[in-house]
Amino acid sequence: MSKMSGCFIFRQITSSCLRCYTTRLLKVNQAKFNSSRLLSDRILDPPDHTPPIPEYVDRGSNESIDDKKARLLYQSRKRGMTENGLLLSTFASLHLDKLSEEQLKMYDSLINKPTNDWEIYYWMIGNKPTPPEYDNSVMDMLKDHAKNKDRNVRLQQPALYT
Repeated sequence: MSKMSGCFIFRQITSSCLRCYTTRLLKVNQAKFNSSRLLSDRILDPPDHTPPIPEYVDRGSNESIDDKKARLLYQSRKRGMTENGLLLSTFASLHLDKLSEEQLKMYDSLINKPTNDWEIYYWMIGNKPTPPEYDNSVMDMLKDHAKNKDRNVRLQQPALYT
């Protein structure tokens, strides 16, 4: 027997044994897991071990107006989602200096309380109705900004300092 054919036979035996082992392992695992956790006969839905999103803490009067504006400008730019990053950063660049203290609170709450950025995006573009707690003058300004009636090009975020 040549060295080459021995190697070929070893591969066949190994792959055959591996297939048997895998099949046996799947059967054992299926017996162990609750069938309601199975998505199919071979894929298991593992439990969610992701850390929870921290609850929003209002900074209240501990923060100066300038610090709040600087923080909101940063948070508007760094969303983790390009669509919101572009919409919120251009909005903040245009309107943040003109917002009243009450409107700043509304904007702070709006961009920090919802845990899903897609929800904020869908509210801004009008695909989903805005919940009553976020339906305010700032959200109306955001919706108007998202419509882009002037057809401004928003391919990148505005410069931080002008």
